[in-house]
Amino acid sequence: MWLDTHCHLDATEFEQDLSLVLARAAERGVQGILIPVVQVCDIEKVVGIVEQWHGLIPYLSFTLGIHPLYTPGALEGDLDLLREAILKYLDHPRFVGIGEIGLDYFVKELDNAKQEWFFEQQLLLARQHQLPVILHVRKSQDQILKRLRQTKVSGGIAHAFNGSFVQAQQFLDLNFKLGFGGTLTFERALQIRRLACDLPLDSFVLETDAPDIPPAWLKEEGESRNEPANLPRIAQEFVKLRNLEEEFVSQQALQNALVVLPRWQSLIQANPIA
Repeated sequence: MWLDTHCHLDATEFEQDLSLVLARAAERGVQGILIPVVQVCDIEKVVGIVEQWHGLIPYLSFTLGIHPLYTPGALEGDLDLLREAILKYLDHPRFVGIGEIGLDYFVKELDNAKQEWFFEQQLLLARQHQLPVILHVRKSQDQILKRLRQTKVSGGIAHAFNGSFVQAQQFLDLNFKLGFGGTLTFERALQIRRLACDLPLDSFVLETDAPDIPPAWLKEEGESRNEPANLPRIAQEFVKLRNLEEEFVSQQALQNALVVLPRWQSLIQANPIA
């Protein structure tokens, strides 16, 4: 069984053929997909997708958050709406955490003070409700680590991780797993491939970030849209780099994800596949 721990199924790129996208994923053994909300106006859309399609992808789940790239248009009142949504869905069996939240210092146009404020407030919400977080970490590893130490949360996933080995270990020490996806398939992605080889096997989870971060073979074919059906082939790169069996990698990735996302684990345990 494969779990895609980060996939934006609510993106406009999937509006015309979402059923086919999910059918292809299911055919390739992807039985769980986590959809992180990126802005409060998308909450009902994401929940609607989860509730409509979990018959096809049995372990479809979601998190709630305000992404740093959406903070320019976010209002302080959006945080109140997020609080209300967390309370509304706190008992929803497919609500598994807070995300996608974080800091992005790559995009120069962002108001850093504003994105930092939203990040800190959402960390407080995660701590209040004892929920794990899905982190957006771009050019901001040390700043995020500093804030995680100040506002301790239960853990979570550092999505699309691309930091140093030392930074990786610091995230692991704070009960985070590191997300590896399509970038792993590029031979020139030396740092990420090195991390995948050298980090302990209990440190990683697998993701697509679809429709973004298309793997190398899609780039070669001139395709730009990624989708969750590509996850098993992305995992093959990890299999080759570590010289492991595919079944072992599948089970290890599953175990790693569920350690930091206990609500997802509860969903799977309550709904075993015959």
